[in-house]
Amino acid sequence: MVLITFTWRYGGSQVFLYGSFNGWTDQLLMNLVEGSATVFQRIIDLPPGYHQEQLCVQDEYGAINNLILVKESDSTPSALLREDTQSKLVSGFARSMHLEASSSCGLQLEPVMQLSANEIDVSRRRLFMLLSSSRADELIPNSGKVFALDSDVAVKQAFHIMYEQGLAVMPLWDERNAMISGMLTASDFILILLKLHGSHSVLTNDELERHTVSAWKYRKFQLHAEVSGPMIPPNRRVLLQAGPDDSLKDVALLLLHNKISAVPLLHSPEDESCVQLLHTACLAGISKHICRHFRHSLEYLPLLQQPVGNLPLGTWAREVGGRASSRVLLTLYSRDPLSSALKLLIEGQISSIPILDDDGALINVYSRSDITSLARGNVYARFRLDQMTMAQVLEVIDEVSRDRCRTCTRFDSLYKIMELISDPIVRRIVVIDPNSRQVEGIITLRDVFNLLLS
Repeated sequence: MVLITFTWRYGGSQVFLYGSFNGWTDQLLMNLVEGSATVFQRIIDLPPGYHQEQLCVQDEYGAINNLILVKESDSTPSALLREDTQSKLVSGFARSMHLEASSSCGLQLEPVMQLSANEIDVSRRRLFMLLSSSRADELIPNSGKVFALDSDVAVKQAFHIMYEQGLAVMPLWDERNAMISGMLTASDFILILLKLHGSHSVLTNDELERHTVSAWKYRKFQLHAEVSGPMIPPNRRVLLQAGPDDSLKDVALLLLHNKISAVPLLHSPEDESCVQLLHTACLAGISKHICRHFRHSLEYLPLLQQPVGNLPLGTWAREVGGRASSRVLLTLYSRDPLSSALKLLIEGQISSIPILDDDGALINVYSRSDITSLARGNVYARFRLDQMTMAQVLEVIDEVSRDRCRTCTRFDSLYKIMELISDPIVRRIVVIDPNSRQVEGIITLRDVFNLLLS
C-alpha cells in the first residue's frame, strides 16, 4: 500500500472524495487544513495500480476521468498517456501527488518532479547570489521600534519587560562603557527557573528583584554547565554583532555557525560617537526577504517548489517518504510537568517541543520563547515547575498569544514553509498527518537555512 494525499483548494462547506478505490459509493470526508478556510485534504492507502476518480468534465471526446498510477517505488514522474478517445489519463510522482481542483474543469492532478542534484545546486547558487548582494540594513522596517535593556536592571524586571514587549531576545546596554554588551534571551530565564527549582538557597525569588542582569550573565555559563553538562559551548567574551553594510549571507552564516537566534545590527559613526542600535537581525527576517524577492518568479528556484517530505531537512518522528531522520523528534504529553519541558529544551539543545494529547495528536507547541509568559502575574513564583502541567502552561500562553502553532503536511512546498516561518512568532512548523493530527516531524528556521546554504 502507498499513502497518497488528495488536496482540494477551492473551498466549500464539506468536501468528499469518490473513486474506483472505494467503489464509487463510500464518500470519504476531506478535512479542512488547519489555518486555511479553503484547502481540504485526505490521505488514503492505495494498492499499486491505476485508480479512477469521479467523472467530472465533458470535452470534445466525451467524459474526462482523472486516473492515478500508484507505484510501490517510483523516482521519476510517469508520462502523460491516453487510454482511448473517450478519456484522458494523467499521472505523476505518486509519493508527491497533489490532487488539485478547478471549479470549471473539475479534478486535475499536478505532478511534482523530483529534482536532480544539479537543479538543487542551481537553486542554492541563485539564493546565495541574492543574499550576497543584499545588505543587512534591508531588514530594517520602514517604521518600528528597537529595544535594549540596561544591563544593571533587575532580572525580574527584565523578564517582565520581555513579556510585555513580546520579545524572546533583547540587546543589553552597558551604560558605563556606552556600548551594547550582550544579549538577554529566553534561555537565560529558563536557566534561572531551573536553578530556582533545584536550589532555592542559591537564587531565591526575592533575589530576582535585586539580582542584576549583568551579574546573572557573569555566572550564567557556570550555571549552564551545572544544568546541562559539558556539551554547552564556553562563554563568549566577544559580542557577536553585524553591521548595516554586511551581506545577508554573512548575517545568516553568523547565526547558523554560532547557533544563536539573533544578533544586534550596530552602526558605528565615523566621528566615533556612541554606537547606534539599528535592529535585531534574525533568520525570520532573511526568510521574509527571500520570499518577497522570489514570490513571482519561483520557476528560478525549483528547490523552493519541492514538497518538504522530499527534502533532507527537519526532524522526523519516524521514517517518512522513504528516508530516516538522523535526529530523534522529542515530544511531551499535556499531562507532563513544565520541568520536563525546560530540561528537554536545554539538554536537547532544541528550540521547541510538540505537546500531544493522550492519543498522540498535536495540541500545541512549547518553545523557549514561551517562558516569558510565566512573568504574567508572577506565575513562576506561585508554582513549582514539577507541579505545573503543560496543559496549565499552554492555558497561560494562549490567553495572550494565539495562532502560535502552525502546521503543514509533508506534501507542502518549501516556499510555503518559508512564508509561514517568516513570522518571528512562528519560527518552526509542525508536520502532521491531516487526518489524525499525529506529528510526523518538525521544521525550524535553522533547518531551512542549513539546507539553503549548505
